[in-house]
Amino acid sequence: MTKAPDSGNSKRNETPSSVEQYLIKDPEDFAMNIARMIEQAGKAASAWVEPREKGDLRDTVSEPAADMVKTFSKLTEYWLSDPSRALEAQTRLFSGYMDVWSKAIQRTASGETPEPPPIVEIDKRFKDPDWSRNAFFDFLRQTYLVTSKWAEDMVEHAEGLDEHTRHKASFYVRQVSNAISPSNFVLTNPELFRETVANNGENLVRGMKMLAEDIVAGKGELRLRQSDYSGFEIGRNIALTPGKVVARSDVAEIIQYSPTTETVLKRPLLICPPWINKFYILDLNPEKSFIRWAIAQGHTVFVISWVNPDERHGHKGWEEYIREGLQFGLDTVQTATGEKEVNAIGYCVGGTLLAAALALLAQEGDDRIATATFFTTQVDFTHAGDLKVFVDEEQITALERAMNGKGFLDGTKMAMAFNMLRSGDLIWPYVVNNYMRGKDPLPFDLLYWNADSTRMAAANHSFYLRNCYLENNLSQDRMEIAGKTLSLSDIKIPVYNLATREDHIAPARSVFLGGQYFGGDVTYVMSGSGHIAGVVNPESKKKYQYWTGPRPVGDLETWLSRAEENPGSWWPNWQEWIEKNDAQKVPARQPGEKTQILDEAPGTYVRVRV
Repeated sequence: MTKAPDSGNSKRNETPSSVEQYLIKDPEDFAMNIARMIEQAGKAASAWVEPREKGDLRDTVSEPAADMVKTFSKLTEYWLSDPSRALEAQTRLFSGYMDVWSKAIQRTASGETPEPPPIVEIDKRFKDPDWSRNAFFDFLRQTYLVTSKWAEDMVEHAEGLDEHTRHKASFYVRQVSNAISPSNFVLTNPELFRETVANNGENLVRGMKMLAEDIVAGKGELRLRQSDYSGFEIGRNIALTPGKVVARSDVAEIIQYSPTTETVLKRPLLICPPWINKFYILDLNPEKSFIRWAIAQGHTVFVISWVNPDERHGHKGWEEYIREGLQFGLDTVQTATGEKEVNAIGYCVGGTLLAAALALLAQEGDDRIATATFFTTQVDFTHAGDLKVFVDEEQITALERAMNGKGFLDGTKMAMAFNMLRSGDLIWPYVVNNYMRGKDPLPFDLLYWNADSTRMAAANHSFYLRNCYLENNLSQDRMEIAGKTLSLSDIKIPVYNLATREDHIAPARSVFLGGQYFGGDVTYVMSGSGHIAGVVNPESKKKYQYWTGPRPVGDLETWLSRAEENPGSWWPNWQEWIEKNDAQKVPARQPGEKTQILDEAPGTYVRVRV
């Protein structure tokens, strides 16, 4: 390779990437490994085909694919309905390509290595120096970025699309864009290319072997590994806070945790977590455990551990989850402590259920919940985020048909939906790492929990999707449970409403709006980070920040302009709020003093895997 002479004013490539590192050193060994890779790929294909041939698995890929095609068809119809508009779109794309091409020609002629564009600094897919240093890979990257930006603009500037269709089109464009990134393929990713050559393709053999194993583990569907799960075990190094299972129903176990202080707050604390995931996100390990921290602050903590439903629970809807879960928990707390006033926490959909239950109990005269705390909870779904992409009448009807056959929605379906919300972080990096690099992912307790998915009872999930995401009935006083029409304005108790700034599941704007429907005093707090890290943020870590401000009325932007930013975790702020409402203390209560003991925490329901 000949280095071009300096011309004084231009910056030259003084450290050109070596062509040799992209050349196969041992063709025979490389060919052998490619053959072995094909053999492993055959095993992966067989693992995918076998359950379908036996009739054990019905492919549902066609349904979301058909919805994506329909959505793109509406988008295409707008741009092609006017020839001048179509020409404008084509010209814009062609102009972008010509700009990339002309810069590539100029670079080749001058021998310059341009400064990396700003996108390299923020897009971790293109961190390797050869994405800029090597003319070929730089051309691929720039062409990809131009195409992706053009596709996003096509959605943004399409007039006449209803908001739901525009939202879906934007989401699907992002999914396709993430999937076709040159960073996802061996021949177009310089780092993968070099690694494959250096290993004579051995990495691809390992990767295809892992792919086959993951399809087998998913019983015909890909169960993508995001962590090395072998190092974790519930009750051994996950969910370790000491306690007892003191009650059990068809849908829930109630766990009472052991105190660590001599006196405790008079009002016990009942936590209603989501059933879409497992409760131990609040008890991952001693350093990250909100449950352990709350006990140390003097709370008598009870947690609802939801059953991982099967065909027996298909008919269990929201009324059953309230009666046999939340109210069953309240009964248990009252029996165990003798207290009629309880502080309650609801997390995500567990918070939505808590809100519905509070509105129902208000009509029924059950006033045992004295304060309610909502973690990243939506009660109004106007601005519900990307999950709304999966919700319209056609998609829900198809999902109900699939669920009714078994009585539940398989946990992997919901897990994949959540992963797709951040496919650039939760899908494609692991596809590259696992199946192309052939490397095991690193052990990580949060991703172990994320992969420990749960099934959804058919009646419960259908009610949730229709009443919340599709029809927005709860905030509009239209939700009906137990023959009563619910109104959030009937909830007069103090509310602590926590949102997180970067939440992609329960956006801060959505949580803010929902808080305005409650009938009592509402304290709105916004934490830094997202749906999990913004909630599970121990004060000892001194990470992120949170905002406190005036009464949450109007819009979020106005509230933020008046809010105060505070460093660190919101946990102490919540504790102050709790004690402001009632700081009375009583002697500590031990699990089992007034109830039976069925099991050690974290119980049996949480250990059931899909």
